[in-house]
Amino acid sequence: MTAVQEERTTDDLRALAERAGRELEDASALEILRWAAETFGDRFCVTSSMEDAVVAHLASRALPGVDVVFLDTGYHFPETIGTRDAVAAVMDVNVITLTPRRTVAEQDAEHGPRLHDRDPDLCCALRKVKPLEEGLKGYQAWATGLRRDESETRANTPVVGWDEKRGKVKISPIAKWSQEDVQTYVTEHGVLTNPLLMDGYASVGCAPCTRRVLEGEDARAGRWAGRSKTECGLHG
Repeated sequence: MTAVQEERTTDDLRALAERAGRELEDASALEILRWAAETFGDRFCVTSSMEDAVVAHLASRALPGVDVVFLDTGYHFPETIGTRDAVAAVMDVNVITLTPRRTVAEQDAEHGPRLHDRDPDLCCALRKVKPLEEGLKGYQAWATGLRRDESETRANTPVVGWDEKRGKVKISPIAKWSQEDVQTYVTEHGVLTNPLLMDGYASVGCAPCTRRVLEGEDARAGRWAGRSKTECGLHG
């Protein structure tokens, strides 16, 4: 039985994540993703908010045809949906779009309109956290585009870690990159990026909860501005 065919227990996966986190700390992003491809095969996927396609592009070099999971919350900017469609059309990846169980209209009928203003944590739980939890069930490992320089809450992001909530290996291959590193990769490889990044947005989420950042603010400052909330719940 090959490595990618093995049915690993939760304890096996946790130990694998902890060991890889130590051993791959100084590896390149592509080396980390090649390890993921060799270790998990089609039980590995990339998640993307379609802010840019850097990790999806990297992963396609390690595992052509890799699954790229996108959460369509129903609140995205048109530019974000356009970026998703462009990635699906031109890159060697398999874009999978997840949607919440309820449409925005159905959620409004149950919880009242503009839940994102009144209870953004519940809105994120319904439209992001739960759909991703269900969408990742068939995978043993998933990759994200988290970077340590994005905010204080992400400063200790491991390149390979353990996702206790979902019982999966969580891979952040560009955790050590800077924004300059990202831009260099985008330029060198002609990687697709969300047009909003050229219009004052440094981090792109749902339209009602995202604004342009001001000079001197960190990349996440435009998300849930004016609130103590800094994460949607996908990453802890």
